[in-house]
Amino acid sequence: MVVVGGITRLTHSGLSISNYKLISGTIPPMNEVEWQEAFELYKQYPEYQKLNNHFDLQDFKDIYFWEWLHRVIGRLIGMVFLIPFLYFLITKQLTKSTIKKSVVLLAMGGFQGFLGWYMVKSGLVDRPDVSHFRLAAHLTTAFITFAYTFWVALDLMFPNRKTIDIKFRNLIRIGLAVLLLQIIYGAFVAGLDAGFIHNFWPFMSEGKFIHETVYIEQSPVLKNFIEGKSGVQFVHRTVAYFVVAIIIMIWYKGKRLQPTSYQNRSLDALFVMVGLQFLLGVLTLIYHVPVWLGVAHQIGAFFLLAAMTFTLHRFTK
Repeated sequence: MVVVGGITRLTHSGLSISNYKLISGTIPPMNEVEWQEAFELYKQYPEYQKLNNHFDLQDFKDIYFWEWLHRVIGRLIGMVFLIPFLYFLITKQLTKSTIKKSVVLLAMGGFQGFLGWYMVKSGLVDRPDVSHFRLAAHLTTAFITFAYTFWVALDLMFPNRKTIDIKFRNLIRIGLAVLLLQIIYGAFVAGLDAGFIHNFWPFMSEGKFIHETVYIEQSPVLKNFIEGKSGVQFVHRTVAYFVVAIIIMIWYKGKRLQPTSYQNRSLDALFVMVGLQFLLGVLTLIYHVPVWLGVAHQIGAFFLLAAMTFTLHRFTK
């Protein structure tokens, strides 16, 4: 789902389907007449009128495929969760605690689907692009939903509680918060296409740590850091250093606590993933965001969040 979602964004396919039909929308156009009808519907919206009016039917089919696949996988995830959940619920194989967690997961999944459509709607009015705020909400909620799913699974795998180091657990929580901030800004970068400027590292254009465009694109100045391309990219590339620093701190301090086997594995996974993710981020930037690198960078964030979740769980319960 995350891979296809990343491809959908990077190929600008997300606005190719401008309506939402829960059941019938699962089946794509099956003949030329239906394809032409779908294409005519697409022509009524800003993306075609302002950006893609040179598209022919085959061009439309190419972008339609990724958005359709993204939505179908979303429905599949719902079925994969809901059908077994109802079975285990009816056969009374779930504890009250697990039922509560599962209901929360069900609500999160439903809310994530709503956010996806809410995001698409923002690109069907005036601007031929979705709101980067709604994109960030959609992406971040997907990551948090996964992290909580993983947490519930870990609760089932490791039911026994143990003595914990509260200070160290709180350090990991801070690391998680900083990582989530970085994920939000990664979504801002994607939503604003801010990865296509200042394609240099370690400095921005003209060898500057802070390029002047960071604070002059928007007014007032603070608006640059949530809506300006240069400002948002600057925050994303700067917070990356904080993510690396705090994870190195977590790794170093965790190793000194005589960790168990699983704790040790979680620390090593976190250390390896942050290094790989940082490298992917740099390569994605300097190579002007090719689709495969952009998707790899998004997947790297996903696995880094998984490693952080696993580490937090192993040092919490």
